[in-house]
Amino acid sequence: MIEQKYQFLDKINSPDELKRLTQTELKVYCEELRHYIIDACSVNPGHLASSLGTVELAAALHYVFTTPQDKIVWDVGHQTYPHKIITGRREAFLNQRKLGGISGFPRMDESEYDAFGGGHASVSISAAFGMAKAAELQGTNEHIVAVIGDGALTGGLAFEGLNNAGASRVSDLLVILNDNNMAIDHATGALKSYLVKITSSHHYNRLKQQVWSLFSHMPRLLRFLQKTGTAAKQVLLNRSNLFESLNFRYFGPIDGHNLPELVRTLRALKAVKGPKLLHVLTTKGKGYEPAEQDQPTWHAPGCFNAETGERIGASRKADRYQDVFAQTMIDLATEDRRVVGITAAMPSGCGLSQMMRQMPDRTFDVGIAEGHAVTFAAGLAASGMIPYCAIYSTFMQRAYDNVIHDVAIQNLPVVFCMDRGGLVGEDGATHHGTFDMSAFASVPSLTIAAPRNELELRNLMYSAKESGHPYMIRYPRGTGAGVAWRDIPFTLVEEGRGELLRAGEKIALITVGTTAQSASEALDRAHEQGVRPAHYDLRFVKPLDTKLLDEVAANYERVITVEDGALRGGVGEAVAAYLHEKGFRGEICRLGIPDRWIRHGTPQELHEECGYDVESILKAIVKG
Repeated sequence: MIEQKYQFLDKINSPDELKRLTQTELKVYCEELRHYIIDACSVNPGHLASSLGTVELAAALHYVFTTPQDKIVWDVGHQTYPHKIITGRREAFLNQRKLGGISGFPRMDESEYDAFGGGHASVSISAAFGMAKAAELQGTNEHIVAVIGDGALTGGLAFEGLNNAGASRVSDLLVILNDNNMAIDHATGALKSYLVKITSSHHYNRLKQQVWSLFSHMPRLLRFLQKTGTAAKQVLLNRSNLFESLNFRYFGPIDGHNLPELVRTLRALKAVKGPKLLHVLTTKGKGYEPAEQDQPTWHAPGCFNAETGERIGASRKADRYQDVFAQTMIDLATEDRRVVGITAAMPSGCGLSQMMRQMPDRTFDVGIAEGHAVTFAAGLAASGMIPYCAIYSTFMQRAYDNVIHDVAIQNLPVVFCMDRGGLVGEDGATHHGTFDMSAFASVPSLTIAAPRNELELRNLMYSAKESGHPYMIRYPRGTGAGVAWRDIPFTLVEEGRGELLRAGEKIALITVGTTAQSASEALDRAHEQGVRPAHYDLRFVKPLDTKLLDEVAANYERVITVEDGALRGGVGEAVAAYLHEKGFRGEICRLGIPDRWIRHGTPQELHEECGYDVESILKAIVKG
């Protein structure tokens, strides 16, 4: 990290101290804050571009409002680095997302300034409305602010919050729409087009700015300003305002990097009662040219040279699972015209962006709307298509009802490809793929598979297409085992069948998914100590391979299960239940994620903490 001397940054450790700055000094502070974030993230990677876009907004909010008495609810944590640094976590920020360090997301148990935790998108408006209603019921007078991006606004929960809050006419609620035309990838959908039309009318914006200049410092005339803006928009754009139709007073759009304008506007809006929305235009990656020019890449760029912008990537000995998914989707879609791909605002993250470039008419980014993605896929399947719905494990939790009611009950051939299964690392509890196996294993007619390497992922994706019923494939973040998979003809994997990987005696080690790699290494070391367990790859979470388990029950004294998922209701628990039902009286040891929240750290650190890394598996094998 580059050592720098700052005029103001090193002296500000709280919002109260921030308020002592003049607005001219505040501008210098923001420049220093932006450089500090770039510098820190260059050596300790995080979500860079989003936070660079909210430097002035975060500073203005804490400058104008009296936090933590006034509450700011940030939607997702990608945009909260300036907020964290302003609220006394400047030094702690250097270790953010590391084991034992602060989180990369807002956490109520981390700071009194984090009014509400935010890891998944679209929650801020509902939470802030709840806080505003609580203040109203309790007779307190704090201001409540929700900051939501245009990407997160594509989530249905955001509109549920707007609808309810607008109808209630709660006494004091400010929603700030941080509009940068981006989610992680470029924003998509009709809402994007609507916001572009609002912000791109030169005649309207010129009139709006003139009105703001005249009246924004006069709180009693703000309602006139709002009415003037709405009328101008209706005349110049020939359309009514979406937010006004939901009973939110709409203000803006204003420049989210113009500090005087932000401060002036926020101060004026404090005097306006009821639900109101301020439309703020920002640039993702603001102030750092590489991030401004390639916003999707610099959302979370990894390590980089802060001076040159050169990214410093770790060398990979194997392909990533998302790369296997990406190429396999193209191969399957080339062979079968019925194959289509769907993602919920994560085309580059899951790998679907490659198919989007080659087959744009057969790929769909639905925005941050996982429930809709699943039901949309169900509609496609009901009409003869074979949709592959690519959603991270943690985000699939939000579509649980849709999977059950719209896909599984109707036995529709939707293939769910769940990336980031297991402990994902530095993003922590909100992003770990902990619950997918235990949550979905109870759903009838749903097959759940977990490949142990790249080739198995490829073949399971093919097998899912051929199955003709709902099929779920879960795989982890990161690189595979280095197994060749490119240009290899597809092989059908028999549903519900595992595999004996290594013969042995007395002890049977049963793994599911990529835990097979750590188990194999542990077995090699156990052999050096004269202990020779057998190793079975279960492969399918559901249906269980009962033939394999009958063999285990008949031939082994001890059974050790290893899974990269929740132990409570997980695969090991299902295996143990079956073996006991069959009369097995030997010892069963289950390794996996315990029944508690796992915070952030590297995957290796977290596997060790949870007790299913190589050393932990070895200890379980050679016990006694």
